[in-house]
Amino acid sequence: MEGEERGYWRWSKRDFFPEESFQSFGSYRAALSQTCSRFKNRLVSRSDDETERVELRKQSENEMKRCLTWWDLVWFGFGSVVGAGIFVLTGQEAREEAGPAIVLSYVVSGFSAMLSVFCYTEFSVEVPVAGGSFAYLRIELGDFAAFITAGNILLEGVVGTAAVGRAWTSYFATLLNRNPDNLRVKTDTLSPGFNLLDPIAVVVIAASATIASISTRKTSLLNWIASAVNTIVILFVIIAGFIHADASNLTPFLPYGPEGVFRAAAVVYFAYTGFDSIATMAEETKNPSKDIPVGLLGSMSIITVIYCLMALALSMMQKYTDIDPNAAYSVAFQSVGMKWGKYLVALGALKGMTTVLLVGALGQARYVTHIARTHMIPPLFALVHPKTGTPINANLLVTIPSALIAFFSGLDVLASLLSISTLFIFTMIPLALLVRRYYVREVTPRADLLKLIICILVVVISSMCTSAYWGMNLKGSWIGYTITVPFWFMGTLGIVFFVPQQRSPKVWGVPLVPWIPCLSIATNIFLMGSLEAQAFVRFGVCTLVMLFYYFLFGLHATFDMAHQQIVPRS
Repeated sequence: MEGEERGYWRWSKRDFFPEESFQSFGSYRAALSQTCSRFKNRLVSRSDDETERVELRKQSENEMKRCLTWWDLVWFGFGSVVGAGIFVLTGQEAREEAGPAIVLSYVVSGFSAMLSVFCYTEFSVEVPVAGGSFAYLRIELGDFAAFITAGNILLEGVVGTAAVGRAWTSYFATLLNRNPDNLRVKTDTLSPGFNLLDPIAVVVIAASATIASISTRKTSLLNWIASAVNTIVILFVIIAGFIHADASNLTPFLPYGPEGVFRAAAVVYFAYTGFDSIATMAEETKNPSKDIPVGLLGSMSIITVIYCLMALALSMMQKYTDIDPNAAYSVAFQSVGMKWGKYLVALGALKGMTTVLLVGALGQARYVTHIARTHMIPPLFALVHPKTGTPINANLLVTIPSALIAFFSGLDVLASLLSISTLFIFTMIPLALLVRRYYVREVTPRADLLKLIICILVVVISSMCTSAYWGMNLKGSWIGYTITVPFWFMGTLGIVFFVPQQRSPKVWGVPLVPWIPCLSIATNIFLMGSLEAQAFVRFGVCTLVMLFYYFLFGLHATFDMAHQQIVPRS
């Protein structure tokens, strides 16, 4: 009986809630009565590198297989990013927000993404675990900050997968020469944005998750083949697009003004999401300290250039008012007489979105695995299958809600929610990097810690004020920026001159610290402020749901885990 209980497929209450707080109604009531003291404990407690790298991995019972090299990671980076964003959101945002200046939107969001990549690399080298940003924040900012970010990581994974699944259906319809909505089931009982049911997206998401669960190595090989095909299509789009370019289509270049450029940049940031999945592959990488920085920086540099060229080619092929928001590139080639080209583009888009789903399934499952190792969610989802070496339970936890959301929700509803969630995560990482460099527990003097907190607050608040002032849309007025930007500069300069650096990276570190992390914070907050108010409402509702779960379950489970109040298996 004991062997059955310790088999992979087990579903007892103890596997979901092994902590002392959940063993009886009385113990749970006692735990709830201690919520305030427990919250204070988790708020100030920090993890450490050794715990994240070694101790927590024991919760998975089996090791993940080290089978990846830098070459695999570069292609994972390419496969995880190039998909629905560039092929779908480019047309949508060029037509409705930025016009031909959509290329500038990709420059802005690419610059912000690259700053985030730099911050990720230092952490991923020194803390090579499946938890990625969740593990980094547990070490530097504590459990609560890590939980809020973890919730957004899961939200990003679930919503992002759903969005790509919906886009997959749109391009599949193009291949069949049909309207995308013809492949969806319309129902009048649901409100607009949720009334077009998409069974095809559900099937594609489920198939990708199944492949990712079978073998990481085989998924890498399939990703490499699909990404190679996608690369050929992208080269075709760029070359053929410029051959059929008409410079007059770039006029007017800024039909919606600079505001439109930044609003579009905040949405097309979705096109850059996914690169953080590479950091979650650390436990399966043969040489993380070398392979992960090369994989991250190499893939993102190439992708940024490709995106800008593709956006420019689209803007020069068609007037922005004529761009199809659903299948922009396919329709653009049809408009210049290359009807066959639309099928090649649709096929490439399908290949790209398929790799995004494959790599996303890998990365999201590994996030979930490490979050479950801390007992923030039931530890059942931390288990690694002994034969496949993959976290199948964690994969199911992300796949099932993704499929349900993709079945009901339109891409326009999903994209803005995804962007704000992603930007929030990428704001927290450079913040954690500043703490890592300038603060070491029981070493840093209290006076230096106070200076660091003040300087970081100045950087964050000035960035928020800059974003808010931009959102007020006071045309021709620059007086606000003459106040907010110098404050950001002074906050960063204060760290340089008044806060001594307490830690140096062991292998590879972010250059120009604190300038790059502070600039990353500013750009991400600015892009967040460019999103519509409705995105913040959805973000706020999701955050409230996360907090409800945290105070009822997550807080008490992690408290017991930290204090080893776990009921042993019989």
